[in-house]
Amino acid sequence: MTSIDAIGGTALGGTLYGIGVGPGDISYLTLRAAALVRDVDVIAFFAKRGLQGNARGIVDPLIAPHRHELRLEYPVTNEIPPEDPSYQQQISRFYEESVEMLAALLRQGKSVGLLAEGDPFFYGSFMHMWRRLEAIFPLEVVPGVTGMSGCWTRANAPITWGNDILSVLPGTLGEEQLTRRLAETDAAVIMKVGKNLVKVRRAVEAAGLLSRALYVVRGTMRGEQIMPLSECPDGNGPYFSMVLIPGQGRRL
Repeated sequence: MTSIDAIGGTALGGTLYGIGVGPGDISYLTLRAAALVRDVDVIAFFAKRGLQGNARGIVDPLIAPHRHELRLEYPVTNEIPPEDPSYQQQISRFYEESVEMLAALLRQGKSVGLLAEGDPFFYGSFMHMWRRLEAIFPLEVVPGVTGMSGCWTRANAPITWGNDILSVLPGTLGEEQLTRRLAETDAAVIMKVGKNLVKVRRAVEAAGLLSRALYVVRGTMRGEQIMPLSECPDGNGPYFSMVLIPGQGRRL
């Protein structure tokens, strides 16, 4: 029988791997991702201060004791708006410092697996490392199941039919812009809901889409909740939450 490690191959020294770890359930990891998590010299991951980090938590069953790990701890996350100059300065400096730590390991000939929730090239911090390092060191990106794909699958909600146009919108958009974009599309995924839940719900209702909107909390993870958006509690939502609006296109 062929093992997962044989299918996934081995990690090469001095190479940075951006490893997509999927939406939350470890069973959604690709064979390549699982093999690299076991094989790289160093496991690197982003985390909020005081927390394990969701990507690191997903792969915990694959991490043997005494592995070399590099924790990259954000100085700030959702405490202040991303538009705030202080946020941008702190995060930019954090990314530069993180790049230096990764580069130091790569120069030593270590293989480094930087974990990314969902897919590394979809709204991920990994991309900020990629753009600084991809011209300097060997780098491989391992795709992963996106959070939105995991959520619409768990909600049993086909998201696009026929010629439906899908829009992926951040809940941080202004309410007027969010409403306009929702009214112009056939199907939508609204990410970064969290503290924007009340605004998002108003925008969905104003666009005439509340009747088919779904609210998914921690999709594929422990504590998963799926309900009509119209029935979700008032107030802020959890960080890992999104709104799905399935399309109604051609069905044969």
